[in-house]
Amino acid sequence: MDHAPGDWTPTEQRLWQAFRQGSVHDLRVGDDTLDDAAGPAVWGPSRTVRAEVIAKLLLAGPEPSPGRVASLKLSGALITGPLVLAGADIRHYVELHQCRFERKVLISEARAGTVRLISCLIPRLEASRLATEGDLHLARCHLPQGLRLTDAKIGTDLLLNQAVIGADRHGRALSGEGLTVSQDLEADRITAHGEVSLRSARIGGRLSLRGAQLHAAAEDRNCLNLAHITVGHTLYLGGSLDGGWADSRTIYGDGYGAPIPPGAASTPLRAFGGVRLVDGRFENACLITNAEFHLSEQQELSLRRIQTPELRITCPTPPRGRVSLSRARVGNLVDSPESWPRDGLVGLTGFTYDSLRPDRPFTVRQRISWLENALAEYRPEPYEQLAAALRRDGRDDDAREVQYAKQRRRRAALPLPGRLWGVLQDFTVGYGYRPGRAALWLVLAWGLGTAYFAEHPPPPLKADEAPAWNAPLYALSKVIPVVDLGQGGWNPDRPGQWVAAALVITGWLLATTVVTAATRLLQRG
Repeated sequence: MDHAPGDWTPTEQRLWQAFRQGSVHDLRVGDDTLDDAAGPAVWGPSRTVRAEVIAKLLLAGPEPSPGRVASLKLSGALITGPLVLAGADIRHYVELHQCRFERKVLISEARAGTVRLISCLIPRLEASRLATEGDLHLARCHLPQGLRLTDAKIGTDLLLNQAVIGADRHGRALSGEGLTVSQDLEADRITAHGEVSLRSARIGGRLSLRGAQLHAAAEDRNCLNLAHITVGHTLYLGGSLDGGWADSRTIYGDGYGAPIPPGAASTPLRAFGGVRLVDGRFENACLITNAEFHLSEQQELSLRRIQTPELRITCPTPPRGRVSLSRARVGNLVDSPESWPRDGLVGLTGFTYDSLRPDRPFTVRQRISWLENALAEYRPEPYEQLAAALRRDGRDDDAREVQYAKQRRRRAALPLPGRLWGVLQDFTVGYGYRPGRAALWLVLAWGLGTAYFAEHPPPPLKADEAPAWNAPLYALSKVIPVVDLGQGGWNPDRPGQWVAAALVITGWLLATTVVTAATRLLQRG
């Protein structure tokens, strides 16, 4: 059929011919205000196309003109009536720009090649179990009643950059549970007034939400739910450079772009509601940078049980709420001191990481403070994990500082006798992690013993076999009882016996600490 049906309007008949030619049927007037699909301008009959016409072209359209490929390319149209393509097999390329749909679009369980809807107003898009061989683009679209992509399968990329999405009756802006995207999912600078849910989704490439503005439907709800997600490359939760977005019509993000330079104009990711990454797997990295998390007392940034070779948390300000890393498994932990909340708002139970790669100077004192602020009550595992990571990096001295801090924190949780014994251990030998302190006590004990026995020399055991008297050597033989310094032939009186016994006990306790420290040094060497 070479001609459109006779009951079609002139605008629809021209679209028929453009479809056969594979050319763009552009109804825009060239004024950005008047052409804004989400704006207040009224579009008349000259820009109106019925939804049934769109369905007719896609499902039973005319043959292409000789030497051409039929495709639907429409710009600036008001599409009236419901567009129902559920279960359809759409074989033609679809590209619509700045079109205004009067009713929701239904393409659930349909099959398609590539579908590009750019800067369109769509009250709601129902696309559950949609399967595309190519891309699905919804960049810059306005979807006031939400977007449903449950169990959809996108053959290449899903593009949602700069989309503005409202909530459905369940409080969800994007329902993407079970979604599969073979390559990348870009959602840079989206604005969502409801939960963005991608539970159990599988993204073959990267998932980018840089510069996104996410608002939960209610104060106690999540704004982002990525539980059980699998990302084949990298998850980006961070800021977006303003250049390239504010001053252009681009719909594409900056790919694997470099970090934002200091002082550059950018828009951070802002999350107003709970954020769940529970049980997520990120095969390359999970990057949380230049992001703001506004959480209530009941909400958290949950990274429980995530697995990734690298976790980067380098936000300029800490999340306003709890951060949970319980039982997460990470290769490199890249962070900064100011990125973590305080007052026991970080959950580290079972959190394991192989190495620390701070984004900026992060001293061992700050690390210990990080642990102590994170733990509302004493737990040994986080201290052991931190000490192990420091030892793997060859920072043995810092690892001992962590172990020392662990013992001091443990002491506070002990009953009174244990606390008193702990205070004594800390004061004298620093729990074995302050060998210099033990050596000083040894020297002091030796000095006191020397002074005492210099004033109170003991008589010999056998008058005819008395060795030459030497008070310093005699005191040293008591402080270091395993060494024979030739001063064993003396018989101190009762007070002297008590002094000698005190020197022996002190020597055994302190010398063991010094020997242990020397052994550590030799092993490290």
